[in-house]
Amino acid sequence: MQGIEGRVFFITGAAQGIGFAVAKALGSLGGHVALADVNAVRTLASAEQLQAEGVRALGYTLDVRDAQATLDVVNRVESDLGPIFGAVPCAGIARTQPAETMPAQAWRDVIDVNLSGTFYTCQACVQGMLLRRSGAIVNIASITSFGGQPGRANYAASKWGIAGLTKTLALEWGSHGIRVNAVGPNAVDTPMLPIGVPERFTRDVICDRTPLGRIAGAEEIAAVVVFLLSDQASYVNGAVIPVDGGLTSGFLTHRQGRDYGSPAWESLSG
Repeated sequence: MQGIEGRVFFITGAAQGIGFAVAKALGSLGGHVALADVNAVRTLASAEQLQAEGVRALGYTLDVRDAQATLDVVNRVESDLGPIFGAVPCAGIARTQPAETMPAQAWRDVIDVNLSGTFYTCQACVQGMLLRRSGAIVNIASITSFGGQPGRANYAASKWGIAGLTKTLALEWGSHGIRVNAVGPNAVDTPMLPIGVPERFTRDVICDRTPLGRIAGAEEIAAVVVFLLSDQASYVNGAVIPVDGGLTSGFLTHRQGRDYGSPAWESLSG
């Protein structure tokens, strides 16, 4: 993968899940990675794990809801590791509740972390990229960037916002040599999934309606993120790419898309 080795990448929400998988994948290709997360202990442990694997990695404590703190950490990263070429704002949370009873705090928490945190990270990282006229940003959208989901008004709003933000930043910064894209994962096997999604829903609804019949591994999402950061994606800008096992390919699907392949349908159509 060209354009990864020797470059510095800044990843938020990097102590675990997709963020850590991205950091690990970049590190395996020779990238230098800065892991930022609100959980100080876990961030340090994750950075040390990568260091033990021979990766140049450092951990930073960061609450992405704080714009000034985000800028300060980005400046520290550039001082410690060098100019940031790529940024991946992975920090995200979910607070599931019906819209009519959703507390204002639950709305604010998700919007502040998922949407505002993504914007603050992009804004902080792009300062140096603009001066150097080079860089790539990959945001984390969702299948919920393409449709709604009951009980997740706050989450859906934040992820639709990330899709719009990605396209707007691609327009504003593309002429300065900076590409901005996003990936839209389906459910991913991370510690966050069982917190907000019951196992029976994952099994009986998500997997049932996904043509590949399963959820994703974090490393499968990371692989697409790394591609978008690499020089192989040098003409990809403003894209929101579903990484969803085919879930958003159609509507009214069931049994992994085999509705019309059942014996009952064959007898009717024959």
